[in-house]
Amino acid sequence: MAGLGALARKIFGSANDRKVKAFRATVEAVNALEPDFVKLTDDQLKAKTDEFRQKLAAGASLDDILVPAFATVREASRRVLGQRHYDVQLIGGLVLNSGQIAEMRTGEGKTLVATAPVYLNALSGKGVHVVTVNDYLASRDSDWMGRVYRFLGLTTGCITHGLSDEQRRDAYAADVTYGTNNEFGFDYLRDNMKHDRAAMVQRPHHFAIVDEVDSILVDEARTPLIISGPLEDRSEFYNTIDAFIPRLTEDDYELDEKQRSTSFTEAGNEKLEGLLAEAGLLKGTSLYDVENVAVVHHLQQALKAHKLFQRDKDYIVRNGEVVIIDEFTGRMMPGRRFSEGLHQALEAREKVRIQPENQTLASITFQNYFRMYEKLAGMTGTASTEADEFVDIYGLEVVEIPTNLPVKRIDEDDEVYRTVQEKFNAIVKLIDECKERGQPILVGTTSIEKSEFLAGLLQQHGYKPVDLSDPKAFVEAQQKDGGKAKVFTVLNARYHEQEALIISQAGLPGAVTIATNMAGRGTDIQLGGNAEMRFAIELADMPEGAERTAREAAIRAEIEELKQKALAAGGLCVVGTERHESRRIDNQLRGRSGRQGDPGLSKFFLSLQDDLMRIFGSERMDGMLRKLGLEEGEAIVHPWINKALEKAQQKVEARNFDIRKNLLKFDDVMNDQRKVVFEQRLDLMDASHIQEAVADMRHDVIEDLVSRHIPERAYPEQWDTEGLQLEVRTILNLDLPVKEWAAEEGIADEEVKDRLRKAADNVMAAKAARYSPDIMRQVEKAILLQVLDGLWREHLANLDHLRSVVGFRGYAQRDPLQEYKTEAFTLFETMLAQLRQITTAQLMRVELVQEQAPPAPTLPEMHAHHIDATTGEDEMADPVDPENPETWGKVSRNDPCPCGSGKKFKHCHGALV
Repeated sequence: MAGLGALARKIFGSANDRKVKAFRATVEAVNALEPDFVKLTDDQLKAKTDEFRQKLAAGASLDDILVPAFATVREASRRVLGQRHYDVQLIGGLVLNSGQIAEMRTGEGKTLVATAPVYLNALSGKGVHVVTVNDYLASRDSDWMGRVYRFLGLTTGCITHGLSDEQRRDAYAADVTYGTNNEFGFDYLRDNMKHDRAAMVQRPHHFAIVDEVDSILVDEARTPLIISGPLEDRSEFYNTIDAFIPRLTEDDYELDEKQRSTSFTEAGNEKLEGLLAEAGLLKGTSLYDVENVAVVHHLQQALKAHKLFQRDKDYIVRNGEVVIIDEFTGRMMPGRRFSEGLHQALEAREKVRIQPENQTLASITFQNYFRMYEKLAGMTGTASTEADEFVDIYGLEVVEIPTNLPVKRIDEDDEVYRTVQEKFNAIVKLIDECKERGQPILVGTTSIEKSEFLAGLLQQHGYKPVDLSDPKAFVEAQQKDGGKAKVFTVLNARYHEQEALIISQAGLPGAVTIATNMAGRGTDIQLGGNAEMRFAIELADMPEGAERTAREAAIRAEIEELKQKALAAGGLCVVGTERHESRRIDNQLRGRSGRQGDPGLSKFFLSLQDDLMRIFGSERMDGMLRKLGLEEGEAIVHPWINKALEKAQQKVEARNFDIRKNLLKFDDVMNDQRKVVFEQRLDLMDASHIQEAVADMRHDVIEDLVSRHIPERAYPEQWDTEGLQLEVRTILNLDLPVKEWAAEEGIADEEVKDRLRKAADNVMAAKAARYSPDIMRQVEKAILLQVLDGLWREHLANLDHLRSVVGFRGYAQRDPLQEYKTEAFTLFETMLAQLRQITTAQLMRVELVQEQAPPAPTLPEMHAHHIDATTGEDEMADPVDPENPETWGKVSRNDPCPCGSGKKFKHCHGALV
């Protein structure tokens, strides 16, 4: 069957070939216009923008103006940037415009590809977002490609960290807005916490092109964006919960130390229900009623604190604070706190001051944020391995774009060694060989620690790290002795500006660059070096003029000479120090070599002690290799090993996809509710008044009150008039003779409802007359928004707690997702009932001291968080203060000390702990 498939592909082309072929006719049409557009003056070319806008206003579609618009951008780019789009780049642009993912190899010019679809879609005036992975790339691309848009009369904006609301609003109002995925997501969340439409910064989500789409929509999709703020003090609650745990016996709970989890037995549940009822903390009759999810969550955290965590092993108490001990290094981690109430549970156990926990104010996953756009597209060098996920979750097809020139890179089979040490010795030997023949080499590692381990090994072999503090000296050091000086550079994803500098020079003859696999994405490795970066470094202080032009020409000539040397040595050699669990990351590393038809080489070095090899049964292979007489330092090389590893990677990818898909199913439940609440907020802010909505709420509350205390078809003597009278006083702030009404002959529940409605409506009408209707309308809006926001935050916390306990339902043969959906809906209905009741109660009580509108509510203190799924670190954490160890977070023993001494952490502040 496989043979038939191959034959069919030969005759008819693959599905991807057919997709690409469909765009070729449009490219031919763009090419046909080129001679005419070349003749246009700059002013005539710029005038095309107004011409296209007029056509759109007259009813034309984007497809009607696509061909001339693409031709306009190509010509503008040629004039402004000196870069003319290749045909394959136009195909990439057409793929993006059609709302698909363009997979283009490294060095094919994805940044330029985006200009044509961005320009076309920006003509509608609704705004286009170009999403990048870091602030440096957002700033670089908006400035670089912005020259083309500005030439054609479009405005551009750039969203980076630290901008004010006013600056953000201006950037979003532009025709084209560049920014990072984090900034776009957080702005959306912050907008939906504001109390005035004019204070919001974003416009509706029209069209987004996501650069490095696999990184943003797959790798980072595992963790949500979260905005949190400090909660009110709940010390009393934690202390009460803590007091229950010592009263339990071993029969009341179960421990699983291997999984680090705890749960209560049936006997424990019954005992706790009694204790909670005594303390007045039990709502309803059962511990597992939906109203008690938060209490159950904190009970489980308290049980963990008492039974799983050991003082002086997992944490210590110092100066009245619970300080976490790192399980790997045994060192204290001041400033770090366990989440979800666990740290507070430990503080309650140790009888120290309980510090308030942070509450989630708003959160969203990238999956649900980017699915809000009317049209979404993406580009990357590696997406085909996740094609199913892109279609399944985002409805995005992946189209592989052919390269402009044939790929000449040689991908060699993996070399497998028995031990890590043998593997790294082989890598150092290859580095020596590349250095000798002047071949640039990039060594990719899977973590910062491993890149530093290899750096240490190179230093033992006489290599010296290049100083990065002076860019000019860095470039000179790389070229010393014709590139044969024993120097190397370590690149990791900590400082994005340095990343661009290092990557720009990694193609120099004999350059040795050690990098984490993901570092430096977005900047090409050009053989011989990058001219623009050299100009920025060496000619920064030189004004425009003949001298600068001559110097630029000399630098370009030097780079061309260096490029020829690198080409003669075989182009860029890329080495992988182990296989990543995702084939996509391996392909990204490989793809750095062989750009634009350059020669190149890629090879992976593995050991049986690598994580992926260990997981997939390397012990058996180790025994077999010993029997076969594999000597120390010898490697086994065979295509079968590559195939076996690829299958192992596919299994891991499938498992990770399932995890993300499952997370999305749970998040979709919250997302549906989030949409309802956020849309409701917008409607409230846009409404000139909400008098009718508030009156409906008031009437619904009265309906509920009467229904609770007067059963249907019951006689007046069966009515709970005392309870009704009390609740009318508590909620509606009305002192009415409800008991006397029940004694009237022929009275029915409808009559009681009418009297309560009239009384409540009269009070509100009197307030409107007293304070003026306009002021009362503003008060109603302000109170409703405040109550809605407060309840939504509580609801988010309840959903988090429900997520953490609902998994146990699986043991009772119940589907956790279905249980979550049902109970989340019940919680949402409860929240809406509370919204009606609390809003009504507050409005019935409100008295204005001065007869003027209340000030706009202030937003709570906010902190942004996004956990990097690969490192577990918070990308949005406050920057490190060298003088404040509490801001340092987790520092590896061999990392430079954050205090700036230049020593390793273990020989500096790490030695003091």
